[in-house]
Amino acid sequence: MESTIERLAFVGFGEAATAFVSGWARARPAHLAACDIRTDGEMRARYAEHGVTGSQIIGDALAGTQAVFSVVTADQALVAAKAAAPHLPKGAFWFDCNSCAPKTKRQAADVIEAVGGRYVDAAVMAPVYPKRHHVPLLISGPHASAAERVLLSLDMKPQTAGTEVGQASSIKMIRSIMIKGMEALSAECFLAARSAGVEDSVLASLAESDPAMEWTRRGAYNLERMMVHGLRRAAEMREVASTVQDLGIGCGMSAATADWQERIGALGIDPGEGDLFLRADTLLARL
Repeated sequence: MESTIERLAFVGFGEAATAFVSGWARARPAHLAACDIRTDGEMRARYAEHGVTGSQIIGDALAGTQAVFSVVTADQALVAAKAAAPHLPKGAFWFDCNSCAPKTKRQAADVIEAVGGRYVDAAVMAPVYPKRHHVPLLISGPHASAAERVLLSLDMKPQTAGTEVGQASSIKMIRSIMIKGMEALSAECFLAARSAGVEDSVLASLAESDPAMEWTRRGAYNLERMMVHGLRRAAEMREVASTVQDLGIGCGMSAATADWQERIGALGIDPGEGDLFLRADTLLARL
């Protein structure tokens, strides 16, 4: 039946791909393949660890596949679709799980649909760990109904957002203004407070204003997210800025968030197990 997937491929084999594969048990397709531009010794070891047939040649990975998860960085989503299109079997699902602006998703959809593929706008709505393949997925597009059956057969957690490409990604992008923006605000606020030597007073004032928010814990978490994933988040936030700009309301906050995410992520610092101000000190020593 259509929803049974025996051959599945990934374009990009980073955190999201390995989270999905490691979560599947009985739902795991018989044949899993992957293509990643970073197919070096480390990546080959990752392929082997997860029982995946890996290649740097996209045509090899997509041969005979019934479904593809595109899980690259936001700035490579359209590039990946264009590279894959000549090799995509007709009727294969293309799950575009990348954090892109709706217009980028629509451009990718045109590329995939032109070769007979079935494009699905997919938005990953939470960190893939610890939920792995059970992370909430929003999907949209003309093939959403059939795509939902495929994802359910893989023991995943899809929810249909609509029948138009761009609906799922709009929700994801606009939500990210708040989530990634709060991370950037945490960095600017707490790094400034530490630099000025007033961190205790700032935390006390924040706690008085909003006692329900665990400011120290949340601040440490937000810095960790930026330190580990800042470059990927920066690429996403540039797509967010494009989304907001297209809506005609300006994108100053989103653009500034992208700058902070990139600035922190580019340092390549291991966040370790430190608390808020140990992480702040580590960052200030490098900025």
